[in-house]
Amino acid sequence: MKRSHLAREIVETVALTILIFLAIHFTVQNYQISGPSMENTLHSGQFVLVNKLAYLFHAPERGDVVVLQEPDVPSRDLIKRIIGLPGDTIKLDGTNVWINGVLLNEPYITQKSNPGAETMKIPANDYFVMGDNRPISEDSRYFGFVPRDFIIGKAILVYWPLSQWQVINTYPSVFSQIK
Repeated sequence: MKRSHLAREIVETVALTILIFLAIHFTVQNYQISGPSMENTLHSGQFVLVNKLAYLFHAPERGDVVVLQEPDVPSRDLIKRIIGLPGDTIKLDGTNVWINGVLLNEPYITQKSNPGAETMKIPANDYFVMGDNRPISEDSRYFGFVPRDFIIGKAILVYWPLSQWQVINTYPSVFSQIK
């Protein structure tokens, strides 16, 4: 009897371990920042925790920092800030960004920089993303809109290195006046 009890305990422990592993695997992901496109918010070498279920019950919001598949190279993951939502009109000039006629005051960017001027309407189910380090970021200004299905999850905190631990700021006040 003792052997069957021990075997049952082992099977239950292994099953619970697998269940916990799968639950974590499908809900959160770590992502290592590579490159300077999100400076000064995020820096190369930092690790962030990504909530893969963040958009299960609501859509991505302006200001969210997301990990996404690059539309031109879906095997490559990027991290960017959502600037425009489906149906928004984005206007860019050499320095500024407007959403639905509202000029953005963006405290998170390193410097204002846009390569050219254009106005575009974001299609349904697509998003417009930009890096915080505008002069060097490859983002929607280059590869176009990001389909909703390409957004992997919302980056919620920097957890490594420990000395740089922080919750990632989505700057809701910057986007609150946009309708």
